[in-house]
Amino acid sequence: MPGVAEKRRSLLARVHIAAKELGLDEETYRTVLDRCAGVSSAAEATDAQLDLVLAEFRCLGWKPRRWRSAKPYVRKIWAIWGELVRRGIWRDRRRSSLRAFVKRQTGIDNPEWLTPPDADAVIEALKAIGHRAGVDWEEVA
Repeated sequence: MPGVAEKRRSLLARVHIAAKELGLDEETYRTVLDRCAGVSSAAEATDAQLDLVLAEFRCLGWKPRRWRSAKPYVRKIWAIWGELVRRGIWRDRRRSSLRAFVKRQTGIDNPEWLTPPDADAVIEALKAIGHRAGVDWEEVA
């Protein structure tokens, strides 16, 4: 269960992400904060007030993304990488080697932060490495 500080950071992040995705300029963003929470900065708002701001952003058309949808992809990345390691195709067994590969492929430091399209690109790249080494992925599944 996330701690109080984690929940707060998450709420603040969601407010800023929503404002950015809605394309709100600074003045409009501050107006929404003032109207919904009576504050000029999200940092001054309580968690309940931040929830009200997020509700207003939803009314304005913001649709929160479901980041959890990337998790199955992330598990698949680690599973394919693990198979490559087990077969001796991927020689560096350190998890940091996969993270470095993901960074080279996508510019994103951690597989946990990948969006589904980025994760798909990494999966296909890992499968291609296996294919070049003679892995038949149909048999592995």
